[in-house]
Amino acid sequence: MNRLFNRLFFVATAIALLLFVALWQWLQLNHEFSRNQIQQSLHLELAEHMAHINPLLSQGITSDAALKEAFHDFMLLGPSFEIYTLDPNGKVIAYDAKEEKIKNHRVDINIIQQFLAGKHLPLLGTDPRSLDTQKIFSAAKLINSQGLHSGYLYVIIGGEDYDSWQALINAENQPKIWGATIGFWVIFALILFVILLRYFTRPIHKLAQDLNALKTLPISENLTLPERYRGSLEISQLSEHINHLLQEIQQQQQQVKRQQQAKHDFLLHLSHDLKTPLTALLGYIDTWLILPADERDAVLIQYAANSGQTLQQLLAQLLELAALENGQIHAQLQQVELASLLNEVEKTFAPRAKNLGISLQFKLERPSQTYTDPQLMRRILNNLVDNALRYTPKGGTIQIINQQYQGQQWLAVRDTGAGMHQHEVEALKQLSIQPAHFSHNQPLPQLGVGLAIVRQLLGILKCRIEIASQPGIGSEFKIELVSHH
Repeated sequence: MNRLFNRLFFVATAIALLLFVALWQWLQLNHEFSRNQIQQSLHLELAEHMAHINPLLSQGITSDAALKEAFHDFMLLGPSFEIYTLDPNGKVIAYDAKEEKIKNHRVDINIIQQFLAGKHLPLLGTDPRSLDTQKIFSAAKLINSQGLHSGYLYVIIGGEDYDSWQALINAENQPKIWGATIGFWVIFALILFVILLRYFTRPIHKLAQDLNALKTLPISENLTLPERYRGSLEISQLSEHINHLLQEIQQQQQQVKRQQQAKHDFLLHLSHDLKTPLTALLGYIDTWLILPADERDAVLIQYAANSGQTLQQLLAQLLELAALENGQIHAQLQQVELASLLNEVEKTFAPRAKNLGISLQFKLERPSQTYTDPQLMRRILNNLVDNALRYTPKGGTIQIINQQYQGQQWLAVRDTGAGMHQHEVEALKQLSIQPAHFSHNQPLPQLGVGLAIVRQLLGILKCRIEIASQPGIGSEFKIELVSHH
């Protein structure tokens, strides 16, 4: 019963049976109406002929004694007719039955007058032997020898005996008729509905088969339903929606693969970044240990300490990146003075830049404010400057300036370092150009931990970034600033 075909079949069969019962009842009523019309039309002048051929009735005599003599002349008509004489007001005077059988002693004269006036048949008149039944009849006006209206001759067509025999025969034949008719109708309905339902549910069946076949195919293949299904508009739309969902599933599966590959590559890149300072740290310590006590130079310990600090910084950045990707860091936006922010960044990197022989030039063309989280923006600038220091040679320059660009205020970080290749630039751009659609599930660019953190922080602050870089020449990162809430 859970299958669509079965449910449609049973519902349609029930509706067909109800329609059949209604049709049967209508045919029965129509048959009875036609039978009454034919019977009454055939016996239209029966009462008039009976009154004409009987000597007593033809003289307008309506008494019971006179009518009983006439009844013998009409026995040839059979038991299907009941004969009554009525006075001019419709009161029953004489009849061919026992007294106890007469239940109604007055007949509706209006119907008799309509009959005599030739109204459309069939007309149903009062049945003296019943209180609530009406039957077809024939009637004639009786005129006495003085030419006065003395009453009516009233003949019921299909009397009580006729009804009794008809009911008996119907009771015997009705089950056979009903059984044969219902059996034929059920067989016909079964064949018809099986054909129709098979036709209408064929697209659904085909769709179910195709979907079942798709289960055996790997998601990496081009999954799609093999054809456009013919049938109702709903089936066509359903197949289109399924194809659309299959395409989305494949795209998501491919995206997951790209993310996994990107994270794998990122871990390889990170392992190299961690391995370099760790190897240097261990190398300086081993060198210091194998030297004689009087030849041990404190510079080796300083180099080892520097490598340890680099390693510590990388591990701190890695923890920060994990916190960002897990959504544990949120922006606390407020109005921030850019001059104060750049002053803190410059103080942080000035000693290191001096030791490396790199010039820091942090200046603002005009005082300005931005609406941002000062701590997160400081992290972004710190990571950009730290990355620039790592790849800018001695004698190079790192600048931070503000400028108007495309009608917006931007903060640019420039360096004269090694620069980046175009694929590295695109890896950072595709994750930062549309921060409104930023997702923590996007793949990490192969730009090191620092720039990966920049990528995440830009998404939290919903800032755009534009990147220009050429290998051997340098890089420029321009961050769009928001001036108000």
